[in-house]
Amino acid sequence: MIPKLEEYKKRVSITSDNEIKPGLAAIENAMERLGSPQVNLRAIHVAGTNGKGSTICLMESILREAGISTGVFASPAMIDLHDQIRINGENSTEEQLTTSFQTLKDAGLDGMLTDFELLTAAAFVTFNRLQPDVVLIECGMGGRFDSTNVITPVVSVIPSIAKDHIGFLGDSIEEITWHKTGIFKKGIPAVCGKLPVEAVKVAEKVAIEVGNPLLLYGQDFYIKKGHPEQFDGSEQLTLPQRRMKGPHQAINAAVAIESLLKAGLQLPIEAIQTGIATAQLSYRFEEIAPGVFFDGAHNPAAAAMLRRTIQEQLPEEKVDFVIGMMANKEIKETLDELIPVAHSFTFINFDVVGAASAQSLYEQCEFGNKKVTDRDYASIILSKDLHKKKIVSGSLYLLNSLRSHIL
Repeated sequence: MIPKLEEYKKRVSITSDNEIKPGLAAIENAMERLGSPQVNLRAIHVAGTNGKGSTICLMESILREAGISTGVFASPAMIDLHDQIRINGENSTEEQLTTSFQTLKDAGLDGMLTDFELLTAAAFVTFNRLQPDVVLIECGMGGRFDSTNVITPVVSVIPSIAKDHIGFLGDSIEEITWHKTGIFKKGIPAVCGKLPVEAVKVAEKVAIEVGNPLLLYGQDFYIKKGHPEQFDGSEQLTLPQRRMKGPHQAINAAVAIESLLKAGLQLPIEAIQTGIATAQLSYRFEEIAPGVFFDGAHNPAAAAMLRRTIQEQLPEEKVDFVIGMMANKEIKETLDELIPVAHSFTFINFDVVGAASAQSLYEQCEFGNKKVTDRDYASIILSKDLHKKKIVSGSLYLLNSLRSHIL
């Protein structure tokens, strides 16, 4: 489901399929019909399990501090497809997207693509027309067969790899890594964050097969903890305090810096420092009201990072979790990661196709202090007893629906 996509499809009378169909044949055909707009883009391609959005946010912040214009194609939508296609930090406009979708219609793409392929094509057409200096492209799912993988980037980026989208990408780290490393291109540097040992082995094997340089966090570049933090990679520099909290965000910051340096961009040290310090992505341990934090941890690896962030930022505290998740996620394993820092769990029903019921979450949570409620009561839950910190987590769809309820 891509919010507001149907409005644009109706507006220009174009159809697409809402199923997921991995493979590049259809999008490659579409790009040919459009005159290959993707080849005109100076792109950075980002795949991975967690940290893609944060790494893109950090890179975008640095680039803008350096006076370099940017385009971003990201998934999923925070509100609707306008925030998935951004120019210079601003959501794309209705006029911009109407022009792009009309271009797709005029190229004869009616009925040829899936919904996500259609949106990908719209993003490439938009960026080609507006020509930002650098475009940051996030894979929708996987990498090797993702529709974004028709680009040849200046650098490929994988912030992390963990189990997610198991039904589509396989049930092992090795299989998932094979999909993610499908974005590696011959001669193009690939920058990876802290990966599991199994993932490193696959990444190294794929890099040899493809013929691309591979740079790994902890081996080729790293962040040295301290006050202040120190980055050591293609350059060495001191970093100011980050708005984006948590040890995982230090790794994402290192990945962002090394990726931009490997992209061959001339970046003033001050731009890197200010960009890292000021970057903030919605729903990454974001305090949206006093004592109320939103974090989109929706799988075990992300939940583990959230737990570590809580332990770092709220030492010795136990928090009240408010959680709703999609049914296709590893629910029990995700909740288990949060139990060590939990005072209570409240599970919420939310009206999205594929959402797990609050009762299902309740039954899979092995913690005594837990309850179920409806979204209609969210404002009550989140605004009372603020002597305890509240962490609202799980599906981004839930976080979006709850934001307006916070008092």
